[in-house]
Amino acid sequence: MRPLGVRTGLAALTLAVLASGCGKDSDTVEPAGGQPLQAPPARALDSYADKLRAARAAAAKRWGLKKVPLAAPPPPAKKPRITTRDGFEVDGHERLELPPVFTTVPVKEKVVFLTIDDGAEKDPEFLRMMTELKVPYSAFLSDYLVEEDYGYFKDMQKRGVALHNHTLHHPYLPALSRSKQTREICGMQDVIEKHYGTRPVLFRPPYGNYDRTTLRAAKSCGITHVPLWNAEVFVDHWEYREWDREIHPGDIVLTHFRGRDDWDGTMRDMVRRFLDKVTAEGYAVARLEDYL
Repeated sequence: MRPLGVRTGLAALTLAVLASGCGKDSDTVEPAGGQPLQAPPARALDSYADKLRAARAAAAKRWGLKKVPLAAPPPPAKKPRITTRDGFEVDGHERLELPPVFTTVPVKEKVVFLTIDDGAEKDPEFLRMMTELKVPYSAFLSDYLVEEDYGYFKDMQKRGVALHNHTLHHPYLPALSRSKQTREICGMQDVIEKHYGTRPVLFRPPYGNYDRTTLRAAKSCGITHVPLWNAEVFVDHWEYREWDREIHPGDIVLTHFRGRDDWDGTMRDMVRRFLDKVTAEGYAVARLEDYL
């Protein structure tokens, strides 16, 4: 044990240090043996947010949008319960625990989900546009079109886009036998796994047509959800499933990989039409996979 005088001196020194610390800015942290560490001031975070907003505004102007797209809210901590839309069931849907078929995700926030089918058009400027605008979307691919350039969709995947199943050859599935439907769906699972390293859990039947055999085959191939759509956007117009011809919170929006060979415009023109409408109506574009 130290002599009493030494202990008393140490105690006094400790009190002095504590007293001197109380008088300093609360953002200052005294390290064990050196210079104080300064916590980043709140204005640094504000500055970073301002730079992000400025970059988004610059991208919106560069790509010819009327307004800056709205940022989506954080993904929900608890995923919404997805059920099959009324009238879209098949016999024994619940009993057989078949994947839900839905057109809208049940949310309260004003968000919509952009999904793009097949893979015919492979426009590198579209990839750049969506990356710079930071707009999420989901791709549903068919091999007979994707096989022309697997690398294009690999680039898309590297940019954070999830790649999903739209069959090998885009047939009208209800006309096929169980074995042929299974081959179309499971075969596309194999293609995506081979080229992109994942087996999708989302599947969209071509033309939105399916029967009980389709859903049973899809389930056997590892599919958990079958998202259809509630609105469709083209380069020059919109089409709607609902009678009010409007978009609603949680709506899944369909479009296709198309260019001037099929449309009077480009994928970029379609994106402008899509974003101008949803932004003007107060909607943000969210990532579908974050809600399932």
